[in-house]
Amino acid sequence: MSKLNSLVSLVHSLSKSERKKISTLIEYKNKAPDYVCLFKLIEKDLFSDVAEIKRQFKKHNPNAALNVTVNYLLDVLLNILITLRKEQDSNFSLFNMLLQAKILYEKSIYKECFAFLNKVKAHATYFENYAILFIAQKMEMEYLLGLDFPKITENEFLKRYSKIRDTLGKIRKINEHTFLFELLRHRIINSGYHKQKQDFTDLTVSEISIVSNSEFNNFEIEKNHKLFQSNYLMNAGDYKSALNSLYELNDIFEKNMHLLSNPPIYYLSTIEGVLESLRTIRDYKTMDYFVEKLRAIKSSSNHFKLQVLCAVFLYKLFPLIDCKRFAEARQLLDEYRVPLIEKSNQLVLARHFKLMIYEAIVYFGNGEYEKAKKIFFRVFYSGKNSISLLHYRAARLLYLISLYELGKFEDIDVEINSIRKDFGKNIYQTERLLLKFVAKASVGRNYEIKMDSRHKSKNEMQLLQIFDFETWVGTKLLGSAGAARGRAE
Repeated sequence: MSKLNSLVSLVHSLSKSERKKISTLIEYKNKAPDYVCLFKLIEKDLFSDVAEIKRQFKKHNPNAALNVTVNYLLDVLLNILITLRKEQDSNFSLFNMLLQAKILYEKSIYKECFAFLNKVKAHATYFENYAILFIAQKMEMEYLLGLDFPKITENEFLKRYSKIRDTLGKIRKINEHTFLFELLRHRIINSGYHKQKQDFTDLTVSEISIVSNSEFNNFEIEKNHKLFQSNYLMNAGDYKSALNSLYELNDIFEKNMHLLSNPPIYYLSTIEGVLESLRTIRDYKTMDYFVEKLRAIKSSSNHFKLQVLCAVFLYKLFPLIDCKRFAEARQLLDEYRVPLIEKSNQLVLARHFKLMIYEAIVYFGNGEYEKAKKIFFRVFYSGKNSISLLHYRAARLLYLISLYELGKFEDIDVEINSIRKDFGKNIYQTERLLLKFVAKASVGRNYEIKMDSRHKSKNEMQLLQIFDFETWVGTKLLGSAGAARGRAE
């Protein structure tokens, strides 16, 4: 992405209050400089095409260097946003106070410098931000050293270093725990679908060891423990136990709202985990309660608000899809078209493609196969690295049956061969059944397909939760009197 593309994305992600504040700060009473002109061109959103923005900029500023203007405006916007975030985020505020303390020390204003450092230490302790607490403690000792430790006894010196060791110990424990959780997530996302429970045993043993041997307990330790526990249980298929862990994690979050990061990414992930577990056990009534929890999440970030809105939409949509209420799902899709669907390119990549898949499933369920086919193709053509493995497989299969529904039989053999080559030996029973049915039905051959809902792996059940391929095949079989006798009861 070019710098201009990045700049356009940044300007379009600004909230109304941020735009107003930025416009006030960069506006000049006299003739506006080049970078103000560029900001206004992008802000008006009249030209979605970057090439058109370049053309308009050259038209209004023939002597200006676009690359220089883009770089300068990007720096200006980032500096203003950092200033605004100091009032919204404790991390920004604490780092700002550290920088102020550093300037005061360099200017030999020592009393105020140490007052700032004490304030940082107090706030960092309150917010359990041990990384910033450690920086403040180290700065304090370095500055005292530079002043030859004025009025500091050896006993006091040792107490200060004891506190630094204690802070480092807490940071180490938190980092070890965070590492294990993130490694678990990495294995689940990238290879979990082909691994068995025992492949995660080493992580489980290490996690239990950290929790049991920890000399202190804080929000981060409790949060990481419940996140690890719930993700492990969910991957193992024990959804009820995972749900209990997620409920406990939600209680931890709600008791420590002042400690949440801004934006509260982990809190969003937790609520989504609860909703995913509730969907798995078909508890749609309780899902409504947690969807409202999603709506209540506050953030100053427009980008994060869009991620939350996407989660709200999807978890309102899932019960409709699961219950085959596709007409209502289509209405919901239309309701969210302007606030969400048309802005979906601003979502994080994985969430963007997930939204696209379910948008296409809504079209498919309503018989709008051409629309669905185009979206499924865009999703799977993006490649396995862009989306989760299961959603990628689902997109491939849904594209295939969209071809079938549209009667594009000349393309089906090519697509089936491509899917078999892509999936290789790791092909599920449901996928094999679907490929066999489409291959035979598309050429008008008689077929006898045995449908067996037993002996499905956890991963195959997750695939069927995205779209019920078995029901689709069963419906097609029941629609053909000649093939119905081949269906196993």
